[in-house]
Amino acid sequence: MVYDAGHYDVIVIGAGHAGCEAGVASARMGAKTLMLTLNLDMIAFMPCNPSLGGPAKGIVVREIDALGGVMAKVIDKTYIQMRMLNTGKGPAVRALRAQADKPLYIREMKKTLENEENLTLRQGMVDSLIIEDGVCKGVLTETHAAYHADTVIITTGTFMRGKVLMGDLEYESGPNNQRPSIKLSENLEELGFDITRFKTGTPPRVNSHTIDYSKTEIQPGDEIPQGFSYETTEFITDQIPCWLTYTNEFTHQIINDNLGLSAMYSGMKRGTGPRYCPSIEDKIVRFNDKPRHQVFLEPEGRETEEVYVQGLSTSLPESVQHEMIKTVPGLENAEIMRAGYAIEYDAIVPTQLWPTLETKKIPGLFTAGQINGTSGYEEAAAQGMMAGINAASKVLGKDSLILDRSQAYIGVLIDDLVTKGTNEPYRLLTSRAEYRLLLRHDNADLRLTETGYKLGLIPDERYQKYVEKNRLVEQEKKRLEKIIIKAEENVQAMLQEADATPLKDAVRASDLLKRPEITYTMLEKVIEPDHTLPLVVKEQVEIQIKYEGYIKKANEQVERMLKMEDKKIPDNIDYDDISGIATEAREKLKKVRPLSVGQASRISGVNPSDVSILLIYIEQGKIARIAN
Repeated sequence: MVYDAGHYDVIVIGAGHAGCEAGVASARMGAKTLMLTLNLDMIAFMPCNPSLGGPAKGIVVREIDALGGVMAKVIDKTYIQMRMLNTGKGPAVRALRAQADKPLYIREMKKTLENEENLTLRQGMVDSLIIEDGVCKGVLTETHAAYHADTVIITTGTFMRGKVLMGDLEYESGPNNQRPSIKLSENLEELGFDITRFKTGTPPRVNSHTIDYSKTEIQPGDEIPQGFSYETTEFITDQIPCWLTYTNEFTHQIINDNLGLSAMYSGMKRGTGPRYCPSIEDKIVRFNDKPRHQVFLEPEGRETEEVYVQGLSTSLPESVQHEMIKTVPGLENAEIMRAGYAIEYDAIVPTQLWPTLETKKIPGLFTAGQINGTSGYEEAAAQGMMAGINAASKVLGKDSLILDRSQAYIGVLIDDLVTKGTNEPYRLLTSRAEYRLLLRHDNADLRLTETGYKLGLIPDERYQKYVEKNRLVEQEKKRLEKIIIKAEENVQAMLQEADATPLKDAVRASDLLKRPEITYTMLEKVIEPDHTLPLVVKEQVEIQIKYEGYIKKANEQVERMLKMEDKKIPDNIDYDDISGIATEAREKLKKVRPLSVGQASRISGVNPSDVSILLIYIEQGKIARIAN
């Protein structure tokens, strides 16, 4: 018998990285929120790599924090190692990466959710959605509990009809031998959603006591304290190193000899795997000219001896995994604690979503995370936060939030998904962002804090600190523009030390800082330094002055792009009415239903000539309306 289990504003299905951000964002905006999860002990579980961040992904974590999310704060309390990557390159590609204490991360996130006002946590399996007059109005669980709500967010990760594959072994399962979600996936199909099948995989975990670290290369964390969150002031200093080793010809021979036993190559696998995180079988086949591949040994926490063997993701039989592991230097006597496996799962085709992440087919229903075809904890969390914001906004009568491609990597991610779709697990890369010089690790707060504050996700105290930082940056930039540096002996000595061209005439301090070789720290040697300025202010001043010309050009490109985004496409447009558009373009436009001409121009299969015809049609429509 079905019973009424309660009424909420927002229901979140799943408590992975997407679900956590969705639930917190919704609750903090004032919506009464319920989060249902299969297992309360697996909240924010990391079934794959025990890390967060890296190129593009690390910037996303900063963006989530700038909007008022929780991922950055939790990892800053639980990491075992923190490193800034690409420090020798420009600021556009620098990004933090943290090794997580996986069990501690789960406990800290669970505590965060449990203490969140307006958020109710409950364990339960959702079997179907409650649909009334074509609108999503709640969920029904396997225990016959009916939870009603104005909006529902599905964040089921890789659990929907999950199937584990290892050699010839195949069984229904979610990650880490958790129960899969079967009926909800079937329900989505019954409701008419287009479902696709994807795959991801994990490597073996080995016992740290059985590793010979003397045969590997140490990979320590940074000595300079850093954090993902703008609010973090206390940093973990007792870091744990990772270790680097490599595969070799013996490893590759074993894999080649047993390719037919891999679920990837035996025909058992039906889902498409991630291009940018391939299995070791894929690497050997696709890059057969490479004599070796990197293998990182990553501890999974302070209180466990499990070590994640990053780089050896596999679906080979367990017996072959034992044989393969022992060919890797340092792992000759390693004992596997958990064998690697591949997992197949259902995902929805993301072009069925509006940019708000609400489904086009069923109002009130949102999806976020790996169900939308992405890979990675960071991409999932970003979508979860945006879905939570927009679901709560719908209930509370507020405007939706859509970040454009020039505002955030989050905007790039969602626009790519809903506009282009994906035929493989989508991974966010710096190369996907055409304005990546504007979307940097250092300026996520400058881009998004104002938005988070207006949503009610950023507290007053934090917002005032952000305002003060902005003031100090502008003040220091103006000060450096006024300071004149003459060709004096100490200045020339500083320039010589930096291998920079000596001065012939006096220059502004700001102009000297624009030289590639000169840093703000060097400049302080020849001007009166302001010792009261925080390091983050000095960093921002240096970047804004040094890259001023490039940033100006990027902003000009953004202005041109925004003009296209401002040209809205009427909701009732009939693409069959527009003559001259190519057949493929017409089909894609009808399927995606872009909101603007700018979005239409990014759809695969829609050419510039199609966009021109669309523009003329819209303009003529406006003229016709004015004439009437």
